[in-house]
Amino acid sequence: MIESSVNVSGSGVIVEIDESKFGKRKFHRGKRVEGKWVFGGVERETGACFMKVVADRTTDSLLSVINEYILPGSIIISDCWKSYDCISNEGFVHLKVNHSVSFKDPGTGAHTNTIEGTWGAVKRGIPASKAKCQLDYYLAEYVWRKKNKHMCSKFMAFIDSIVRVYPLTADEPEEAAT
Repeated sequence: MIESSVNVSGSGVIVEIDESKFGKRKFHRGKRVEGKWVFGGVERETGACFMKVVADRTTDSLLSVINEYILPGSIIISDCWKSYDCISNEGFVHLKVNHSVSFKDPGTGAHTNTIEGTWGAVKRGIPASKAKCQLDYYLAEYVWRKKNKHMCSKFMAFIDSIVRVYPLTADEPEEAAT
């Protein structure tokens, strides 16, 4: 399995969450009709993010991803999708934005502009023809590039990532480590 996510969270940390459908539009017009649902979140202060392909947008599916990547005590901002109604019961502070009224809640100042912008950036980098079969790879690449954007040597960051995924074992010869 490809690791396309980074844990984001902490007490008082703001995390914007949303789901988006990745796929191909019919005749390049209208809503996207074919594709996969991706659920993700962005930590507002650092830009750290997680993205995961989900089978559906039910409460169980989304809540399992939330509990996997976000620690209790975090401030989660979402839209008013009904599957998010139970977030407050899970130990999170939950703020909602009703997009049919405004894009920024006038009372709390909550918005989901960061995650919405992230979806746009990710979708621009994925050819529609690849969204069905290689979506996990593109999501992993996007998260990795975002995480390592300040590294002087992208090559060394890449090698470090490989070593984290495939660490040397004790039975390997010492020459392999050099």
